[in-house]
Order: sequence, then structure tokens, then C-alpha cells
Amino acid sequence: MAAPRKAKKKTTTAKAASKPAAKRKAAGRAVIKKIVALRTPKAAPRRAATSKAVKKIVPSKAASKARPNGTRKAAGNGLPAPSSLPWGEAGKALQGVRILDFTHVQSGPTCTQLLAWFGADVIKIERPGVGDITRGQLRDVPNVDSLYFTMLNHNKRSITVDSKNPKGKEIIERLIKECDVLVENFAPGALDRMGFTFERINELNPRMVVASVKGFGPGPYEDCKVYENVAQCAGGAASTTGFRDGPPVVTGAQIGDSGTGLHLALGIVCALYQRNRTGRGQRVLAAMQDGVLNLCRVKLRDQQRLAHGPLKEYSQYGEDIPFGDAVPRAGNDSGGGQPGWILKCKGWQTDPNAYVYFITQAPVWEKICDLIGKPEWKTDPDYAKPAARLPRLRQIFDTIEAWTTTKTKFEVMEICNPLDIPVGPILSMKELAEERSLRDTGTVVEVDHPTRGKYLTVGNPIKLSDSVSEVKRSPLLGEHTDEILTQVLGYSENELAEIKASGAITPADKPRAEAA
Repeated sequence: MAAPRKAKKKTTTAKAASKPAAKRKAAGRAVIKKIVALRTPKAAPRRAATSKAVKKIVPSKAASKARPNGTRKAAGNGLPAPSSLPWGEAGKALQGVRILDFTHVQSGPTCTQLLAWFGADVIKIERPGVGDITRGQLRDVPNVDSLYFTMLNHNKRSITVDSKNPKGKEIIERLIKECDVLVENFAPGALDRMGFTFERINELNPRMVVASVKGFGPGPYEDCKVYENVAQCAGGAASTTGFRDGPPVVTGAQIGDSGTGLHLALGIVCALYQRNRTGRGQRVLAAMQDGVLNLCRVKLRDQQRLAHGPLKEYSQYGEDIPFGDAVPRAGNDSGGGQPGWILKCKGWQTDPNAYVYFITQAPVWEKICDLIGKPEWKTDPDYAKPAARLPRLRQIFDTIEAWTTTKTKFEVMEICNPLDIPVGPILSMKELAEERSLRDTGTVVEVDHPTRGKYLTVGNPIKLSDSVSEVKRSPLLGEHTDEILTQVLGYSENELAEIKASGAITPADKPRAEAA
């Protein structure tokens, strides 16, 4: 079959030679797209299906009808014509992508769960009899999977495999050949010690994207083990969080683990997109220190500004407190150029979250003055202009707080929002869990689990109009082992029985071990 394809390539190129330069380039691009499609591996049944799917987007001379997924014949740019199906019914964004998930705890599972929500088939490999360590951590209900596990592993399939068992290693190698992406967040070097170096993986499947979360990137700390709070401290978040006269503080948002998982997911999607052009996979690395620093970029901005003078929007400037040589902790000062602060609201004496964040944005300053009963500030040279207000921020916010303490945080919002004054209530987790609008948008979802019952989880924070996410419960340990071995890898019933007898997918037999 290769010879006719080569001949066709030469014929197409020869015809293109007689065309103007622009048309020759267009013809050349079409040829390249055909070659990429023809080079798609066909060794396994799934690969053949993938190859056919790729061929569908190559321009064809034959007239075509609408396909089952609603797409029509390819347009001149090689892409399918717009689907004729209703929005949200043309399949998921990552449908057809298969992920081999070696991740555990939080950073990696955050990444693979996001990919699963977008339609990828995520196969989670777990140790027989044990599984992801978070299944048993922070349990609120005895003898069932913890919320720590369930809320990070939705929409996945679970297979148990002992990587140290020869038969188990064979299963993993076959899965590598069948999957598009391998994701792992082991300690540095762990995957290599299992015998799965990038070179070995690339040998088994040159199209595979190998994605990793590590604590640090290449450098003096790359072999160090990192957890959430370590990443926050090493990435610059802790040194810039807290109050000026207090110690560094870590944030409640999991920017080290979950934040890095989100960065890794973006890298994976980019690598898959590039593979459409190159035909090969690549490594994707997301270091937790790098991810945290990326989210703290405004503080690196301020570090450079500090070399040219004080940071005037920081409250310490107005209090005549000198700056040091590093960006200070600034309490609740706004990170942007618009001064802001957290202010008490009605009921603050008994409610720890009866507060509101209030920003004195310059365009609405006059409205703020009228609201708090200080209309004279609109023309007072000490308050009329933003630069004049900077040394007086503490006094200004104290005056605004005298007004906010007469209102609930929701009343402050109701009054300020029509005036375009930016404010935000401090919402507790209880309030967020009960917020109806978050349920309606799928941001907070109730999930039913076969052993622990119903629970709330955070749904997909990214909403696509043509790839609507569904949140499906997390898998039980090894729930899909037989299904994956037979339907994905093609093992027969007899071979499945041999695998089970080998101990490759089952926990060690303790009674026999004791007898021995």
C-alpha cells in the first residue's frame, strides 16, 4: 500500500509545479496533511480507528453526506465543515484521547480529572489492594473512599496492576501502546526505576505524550520532594502573603498542587495539538515551584518596581514605614493599582466571615464619597485625586468601614453593584455549598456514590458551549480491570484467567504468604 501512496504524492507535486506560487504552497500543505494522516500507526484496533478518524479530516474529491457526528466534507483548509448537530451534541472536546494515569494524591489527579471532564478516556493505574493513598486519607465515613479521593478522580476508570510483576509490566507496556498520553507525579526518578524511561516509552509508542508534575524544575533542588505548602513557600506565595508584622502565611487555595495540575493539563493539550502536525509525542513538565511563581507574577512585577522607589499602593507607604529590598507582605492590600481592603460588616462580632472586600476604584470615587457621607472629599485636594489619597488609605478605609458595619455583606453588594463600585463578600464554604447559582452552572455538583452515598464536589470550572461536562462518580478500586484488559487490550478470557493467577492484578495472598 505504501507504493501507490508515494506515486500519488509525486503526481500531486508534479501538478502543483505548474501552478502559481501561492497555489503550489496550498497544494504542498495538502500533501503534507495527507502524509501525516497516512503515517498514523495501525498496529492495534484502536490505532486503526484513530487513523480512520484522521483521514476523515483530509479533503476528499468525493461528495459526502453528513457524518454521524454531524460533520460534513472537509473545507479547503483541511478542517471539517461545521457540524450540523445541535450545540453540545457533537461529542466531547477530547473524545478519542486515551490517558494512562499514573498519578496520585492531588496535583496529577487534578490534571487528569480535568481531561476526563472534557471527554478523554482516563485509565487510572493503581496498586492492587491499596490504590491511591488518598482513598484512605482524611476519611469522614469509615471503610469507604474518602472525599479527598472522590473529589479528584471523577470520570475515570480504575485498573489494578502490580508493576513489579512480569505480567503486570507486560500489561503496562500494552497500555502504553494503546494510549495517547501518560501522566505521572511520582517522586523524581521513580518512573525510570520502574523501567519506563522516556526513551523506552517513546520506543513502545512514538506518538505518546509523557507528562509529569515535579516539585522543582532542573537545577539544584530537582531531586527534592515537594508538597502543597512547600511549593507555595518555594514559589514566592508565602513570602508575600500575610501581614507586614507577622510570619509568612500559606493560602487556603491549593495553588501548588491543583494549580500545577491545571498548568500540566494545558501543556498536554498543546502537545496533542502539535502532534497533529509532527506525528510524534514529547515530554511535558510542570514544576510546582514554576506554577506557583506564575500565579505570583504580580509580586515579581513589584519586586522590579521596588528598585525604582516605594510601592505607593501598599498601605505601609501611607504609614511612612520604609520598604526593604524585597516585596513585603501586604495584608489585604489590593494586588493591582486600585487600593482595596477587607472591611467589617454588620454582625462581624459573631460571624467570622461578615466582611467585604471594598475597592476604591478611581472612576467611581465620587460615588463612594456620596455613599459614605463624605461629599466634601470629592473636591478636597487631599482626597480628590488618587495620588493624594495614597498616603491616607488607612483613614479612608476606616471611614468606609464605619459605613459597612451598618450593613450586611450582601446589603453592601446590593447597594454598591448598581453604582459600579467593586465589592465582594467574604463567602464561607458553607455559603458556597448552598449557593443555588453554582448548582445551576455545574460548578458545585451533587454526586451519588455506591458506597458513601451522596456528596458535593466542585465540577468543571471551564465551561465549553459545544462540550458540556458531566461529573461522574470516581471509580472503586480496580472496578474496570477486567473491562480494560479485555476490551482495550484484547486479552481473551483464558488469558485473563492466567493474568489473575499470576498475581499481576490482585493483592498478595496473605494466607499463602504466612504458610510459606
